Formats: sequence, C-alpha cells, structure tokens
Amino acid sequence: MKKNYEFLNDINFPSDLRKVEETNLQKVADEVRMEMISAVSETGGHLGAGLGVVELTVALHYVFDTPNDKLIWDVGHQSYPHKILTGRKDKIRSLRQGNGLSGFTKRSESEYDPFGAAHSSTSISSALGIAEANKLENKSSNVIAVIGDGAISAGMAYEAMNNAGASKTKMIVILNDNDMSIAKPVGAMRTYLAKLFTGKIYFSLRETVKLITSAFSKRFSAKAGKAEDFLRSAVTGGTLFSSLGFYYAGPIDGHDLTSLIPILKNARDSKHEGPIMIHIKTQKGKGYSYAEKANDNYHGVSKFNVETGEQIKSGSNLPAYTKVFANTLVKHAKKDSKIVGITAAMPGGTGMDIFGKEFPNRMFDVGIAEQHAVTFSAGLATEGYKPYAAIYSTFLQRAYDQVVHDVAIQSLPVRFAIDRAGLVGADGSTHAGSFDITYLSTLPNFVVMAASDEAELVRMINTSVDINDKPSAIRYPRGTGTGVELPSIDEKIEIGKGKVIQEGTQVCILSLGTRLEECKIAAEDLKAKGISITIVDARFAKPLDEKLILNCAKQHKVMITIEEGSIGGFGSHVKNLLSEKGIFDKGLKFRSMTLPDKFIEQDNPKKMYELAGLNSFQISKKILDVLFNKDSIRVVKN
Repeated sequence: MKKNYEFLNDINFPSDLRKVEETNLQKVADEVRMEMISAVSETGGHLGAGLGVVELTVALHYVFDTPNDKLIWDVGHQSYPHKILTGRKDKIRSLRQGNGLSGFTKRSESEYDPFGAAHSSTSISSALGIAEANKLENKSSNVIAVIGDGAISAGMAYEAMNNAGASKTKMIVILNDNDMSIAKPVGAMRTYLAKLFTGKIYFSLRETVKLITSAFSKRFSAKAGKAEDFLRSAVTGGTLFSSLGFYYAGPIDGHDLTSLIPILKNARDSKHEGPIMIHIKTQKGKGYSYAEKANDNYHGVSKFNVETGEQIKSGSNLPAYTKVFANTLVKHAKKDSKIVGITAAMPGGTGMDIFGKEFPNRMFDVGIAEQHAVTFSAGLATEGYKPYAAIYSTFLQRAYDQVVHDVAIQSLPVRFAIDRAGLVGADGSTHAGSFDITYLSTLPNFVVMAASDEAELVRMINTSVDINDKPSAIRYPRGTGTGVELPSIDEKIEIGKGKVIQEGTQVCILSLGTRLEECKIAAEDLKAKGISITIVDARFAKPLDEKLILNCAKQHKVMITIEEGSIGGFGSHVKNLLSEKGIFDKGLKFRSMTLPDKFIEQDNPKKMYELAGLNSFQISKKILDVLFNKDSIRVVKN
C-alpha cells in the first residue's frame, strides 16, 4: 500500500533526490528508513545493516552523480535503502521473492548497481578496477566503495588497499564502522578501529571538517596543512591506512548529514591523486528500537510485526540441521578434548555459537577470512587436534586453493562441516551450495559425505571424529530435518558404504543427499504403475561404494543418480566407474540428475528444486522416459 510520505513519494531516482533542499535531507532519510522497515517486515531479509546506512545512502546519492559516478556496496545486503532511491521503490516489497528484487546488488537489475556483490570484501577490488578503466578512458567520473568494518578485515580487502595505494588512482572508500558485521567483528582490525574511535576526535564539528577537508585541495596554506597532519596523526597514530597510500579522514558520525554532505563534496571535488578513505561511525539497526536492542541488531530477520518487533517463525518443531550438527559436536567434545571448532564470522549461522558457549577456549571465530580458516585448521591438525571447520558451501569456495594445497596434499584430517548445501531459497544463486560435491570429490585423500536426513548427519559426525589420516567433509542443507529419531553418538558408518533403502528389480536410484525423500515419493508413484524400484542412499560421494554400485548396475535395467549438486559431481564419478568396468557394454541405461548447468535465481526451495528438475514428479518422469526410450539415448561405451 502506498504511504503518504512528504518527500519520498516524489523521489524515484537520485535525480529527484538532488532537487530536495539540503535542510530536508534528514526528513528524506527518516522516510526511507520507515519504508525499509515496512517492506522488510513483509518480506523478511537483511534489516539492521541497511538501517545503519540510511543517512549515508541519502548523502551519497545527493552528492554524487549516480549512475555516472559508480557506487559499489560491499556484500550488498545493506543496499535496500539504495534500491528504494534508485528506481526500485515500487518493487521493494518483492525483495528476495521469486521474480522479485535480489537481496543484494545485481548488475542485471539496475544501472545503479555497477557491480554485483553477495560475498564480502570485494568492493575495493572492483572499485579499483572501474577506476583504472576510467583512467584509461579519460573519464572523470567518481568511483565510491562502501565497505564494513567486518569486511575490511578480510585478506582480499588488504590486497586491494595495497594495490590501490600504490596505483595513485583516485577512488573513494567509505569505511562503515558499525562495530557489528553478522557476528561481532574480531581480530586486530577491530581493535585498531576501536582505538581510532576512542580518540574522541570527530570531524563532525564544522571547524574541524573545514580544516581536514581543505587538505583535499592542493591550494591550502602551510599552516593549515601542518594542523591537518597533526590531527590526522592524533587520530590514526600515524598509521595503517595512510601507510597504505590512502588519504584518511575520520571517524565521522555517519548519521549526521551536516557532517557527511560537506565531507563527501570535498572528496568528490578533490584533486588529490590516489585513494581517499573516509571512516564513518554508524549504528546497525539505527532508528528501529527493536533492532537497536537486539544482540545481532536484526541482521537477518523473518517477517515481523513492526509495532512489537516480534518475528513470525515458521512454526515447525522439526530439528534444524545446523543445531543437530552443533549439539552432536558438543557431545563429542565433552569426551574428546582434541575437538575444536572454527568458523569464519558465522558462529550463529553454523551453530558454532552453541559450541563456543560450551567450549569458549576451543572455538575460534577468525572473521571473514575463509582462506585463513582452512589453513589455520590445517595447522591445528598437524598438532594432533581435530578441527571442525564449519563453513557454508558457498563461502568454502573462497578457500579452494587452501583446501587443495594446505589440507588435501598434506592429507591433514581437517573436518569440513559444509552447511547450506544445495539450493537455499531467498538468498538465491550467490549463496547456493551447488559446487562442493564436484570441487571436493575431485581431490585425492578426501572423504566426502552427504546426509540424507538429520539421523544420518549424526552418524556422519560420529564417523568423522575417527578419521585421523585424511580430510573429510559432511554436507547438509539449510532448514529442518524430517523428524526421524536421532541415534547416539556411538553409531557410526563404515567409510565408503552406502545403504539400501528398498529393493526392486527394474530401476536403481542412487541418491546422494536430501533428495532421498523425493526419491521415495517417486518410487511409490512408479510402484502404482507396476515398476519395481531399488533406492540406495549412497552416503558417500567419495569413496564410492563400488561393490554396491556395480552389483546394482548388473541387476537392473536402469540406473539413475540424483544429487543436489552441479554437473561433474557424484553422478560423474559413478559413470566413470561403470565405464571403466565395462558395465555399459552390457546394455545398462544410465542417467544423472544434477542441478542444471545454470544459476537458479531466488525463490522458495520447493520451487527452486522444481526449476532444477529434481522433485519427485520429475524423477518419475525421467525414469519412465529412460525405461520406454522417450527422448532418451542409451549410453554406450565408445
């Protein structure tokens, strides 16, 4: 329903915003904040981060000539106010819904999104690339990157700053310091920023602003220059950003538009050669009391009641896979002091917060630094510890080189707990766990397991505790299990052994992961049509249960593999085995059902798996097509 806003109703693009009197910009910000709270209460999504940058967003679009000037948001989950002001206000209630607005910045969605971002710490690198392209094209447009205090702690951000400082290319970096990423920021950068803040020098005072920002011009007096150098030294201690080649100003109150506007204008008009760092201090969840008071400042929320702040939960009593993992690991850690937990800034998302409460000295949150997390885990493993690196599938991609070189080649027993495997819903393709089966199963010295339900997850954790001569990985999805009874922590699985769920004579389904329930439904449907189905829970993508697979191949006319992963994974390994053993020469019809060779956009998981062709109806259809040669080609060995 359209609200009766004094200013926002007439603002559809930044060009409209720039017509507003500067004295009314805070009112615009207040209305943007209200609209964002109202929209997210209906859709769910990332709330706290966006609320914290409302004034900054208004100021940036007011001062800079977007989209000619390029504005890049790190991660992108704080871009909701940006979307409201850049032609997407009328669609803001479609956030994270099927065919709706992305929860992140997205190039195909708007010309105001020059770079798509859904993983952190990419903004400075991409902004520098755009700035260098501008230099080559003799363009004078500005490039602005907004990065948070959590994201700037990542190695990629340091690499980008190092390159930017050496390049002498003009770009503007806004360091949004809100003392809160997804979890509490950790590490030396956090301590460093805190020291800057506690220096109590704010450039929000008009006199100080005028003095500091005058340094952006080459025409300033020697006296002013010396004073400016003194103040910068007092705040920064002489230090990191300046030594990297950035002109540093701050910290500045990021909610005070009377401070932000003149500073941004001076940065815009500066003839300074090289990158400029403007350090602002903001409050995550700003302007919504329930978010301000929450421990996570309402980073990610489900639909909620605006008046009470109460979030509307799903109502399911089924156990979440993440909690099953965490609670099982805690039980083992009580018996085994060598078990330690590692997470990369996602303690709540991975369940490591539960582990950390029980064992505060044995849980390590290394910040947004997946590469470091993996090699740090490898170091622990060399000393006889049993590290569990709990990392989302999509984020583990960022550390693949470390998985290969620092873990697999050395055959170190790092245990990877891979959360959010498969399609994840509203976060869309950027957060889907599509590739881990493929990128891990191709590595020597790896055990790769996929849980079909929460009971199997427990058994796999139990099994992994005793894998001490090689790395292992357990993948499991977002959301809740099926409600089966959980086994004790003593119940284990023989490495590389699948499990026959039901026996038939015509078709064998090899299922890896949680599509097993859909396979059971498909088998019942086919049974009514007189078709006899064997279902195997493969459990392992590596090592394969070769004996079981070969026996099934010899005893059935058709074999279908099903997995919640990309082409090149479990099905490819099975096909290679069958080919090498000459099974196709004997007439076996074989098909792999995987995620399609495309990125699947956001929707609810049920619809996403339908788009992927992996629901029970589509499994049934595939089997019927193969059995009766409809649109089907027999696989024959060359």
